[in-house]
Amino acid sequence: MAAELLTRARFGDGDAFRDLTEPHLGELRAHCYRMLGSLQDAEDVLQETLLAAWQGLDGFTGRASIRTWLYRIATNRCLNALRSAKRRPAAQWQMPEIDPPPPTWLGEVVWLEPYPQALFEGVIDLQLGPEARYEQTEAISLAFVTALQRLPARQRAALILCDVLGYHAGEVADLLDSTIASVNSALKRARARLHLQLRPGDREVAPPAGSPAEQALASRFVRAYQAGDVEGLISLLTTDVLVSMPPIPLQYQGREAAASFFAAIFAGDRWKYELVPTVRANGQLAFGAYLHGGARPAVSLLVLELSGGQVSAVTGFESSWLPRFGLPLALPA
Repeated sequence: MAAELLTRARFGDGDAFRDLTEPHLGELRAHCYRMLGSLQDAEDVLQETLLAAWQGLDGFTGRASIRTWLYRIATNRCLNALRSAKRRPAAQWQMPEIDPPPPTWLGEVVWLEPYPQALFEGVIDLQLGPEARYEQTEAISLAFVTALQRLPARQRAALILCDVLGYHAGEVADLLDSTIASVNSALKRARARLHLQLRPGDREVAPPAGSPAEQALASRFVRAYQAGDVEGLISLLTTDVLVSMPPIPLQYQGREAAASFFAAIFAGDRWKYELVPTVRANGQLAFGAYLHGGARPAVSLLVLELSGGQVSAVTGFESSWLPRFGLPLALPA
């Protein structure tokens, strides 16, 4: 069937090309997202990949599968994008009525974007190669994708292809037009840097998605947030919790810094919020945050990372992302 579709596609049959490539689009989008950290950029590069594949079908020799050939194109398009992209400017704090406290530091990866769970369906059950070290759900988490963005581009590509997708070093060398020795060297450096950033031994296992334990923690978080209860909210956070809000670079590490930040955004009777649950983002709990009362405009998309029975990270994305998660930009008055 694949050979027949390939033959028809080479003769200009667009439907055959779509049937040939469509089964791989979800995983290719996720791959580009891991490489770039931006869903918008990933979707742009995916379209470039399909166009290049359509125009280059005559160059497909069949030495590898269509899937691997598409990964070769997509990875190199991502590397080109990383080489040519100018660093995105950080955004400014956009609520002049609220004066945020001094941050613990300014984040490096300010262009990170959330990934809706609907786009990840089918990718979770992907058959991986023997070299894979990470589960697909783990490898789409915000912490993992953020850590990837701090790696040099070719180290990042080698690690994703080997440790996330399970390709052998020899296959990766072919995909990257490199050597096995060079790929192994890049892998060694990337693994060491990733381990230092993720510190896997410091995190407890999060409650299973949708479990009573996760739902109970989410309910307590929502109640405290909506009540503006800083003390109650802080009691739910790990001691090293990270509060961030890309593309604004302000980051608050630890309970004390987080308490100062939440005290600022909850200050006064005006600043009351309503949290509306939505589909998971990057495999994690997500909520639309809206101002309570009046027109009830959206404020942000909140994504929670859990560790054991506590929240280890709160990431607030721009409210413009809410429609991608099935929520409006304002609630009915």
